[in-house]
Amino acid sequence: MEGFPQVCFIKNTVQNPNIVIGDYTYYDDPEDSENFERNVLYHFPFIGDKLVIGKFCAIARGAKFIMNGANHKLSGISTYPFQIFGNGWEKVMPAPGDLPFKGDTIVGNDVWIGYEALIMPGVKIGNGAIVSSRSVVVSDVPPYTIVGGNPAKPIKQRFPPESVARLNEMAWWDWPIEKVTEHMEQIVSGDIEALRESAANV
Repeated sequence: MEGFPQVCFIKNTVQNPNIVIGDYTYYDDPEDSENFERNVLYHFPFIGDKLVIGKFCAIARGAKFIMNGANHKLSGISTYPFQIFGNGWEKVMPAPGDLPFKGDTIVGNDVWIGYEALIMPGVKIGNGAIVSSRSVVVSDVPPYTIVGGNPAKPIKQRFPPESVARLNEMAWWDWPIEKVTEHMEQIVSGDIEALRESAANV
């Protein structure tokens, strides 16, 4: 962002095809905001898992995503990854299915991930959720839920269930950007009915 280089829309800075970032999602880091990929750890191409982050997300400095490549075989006596060092040790290469695989990591739209939060493999974070600073997210986060702690637990629901259903149905983040701009006051207010009326005109 001009005059404020610690904030960067990261969609066009990510090179890894298995990291998918939505429009207007930003990363805030005064050291290197354009190098978000360094925070996606153990993301090996041969595993094939994806990190998918929706639109209009705010990712604070130091937030990290641990991918499935961090997992070690659990069924043996030792969890040490002998096979990766070669020199004959590769003969104990785990068979397909031996390593824990939690699937893709999915972050919805309009999610705020706080300072130094840690997201573990295969977690799904719903639209409008908030992850508190230094949380360790080991399980799915429902839409519009605030979570915090280690492991992260629900702290508060941002809206009643019927309102969450309406917000997910309206999906304002998928509106044309001109309509987002036009109805920004409703989007940032707490008046879901006013936003619903705006959505009827999109």
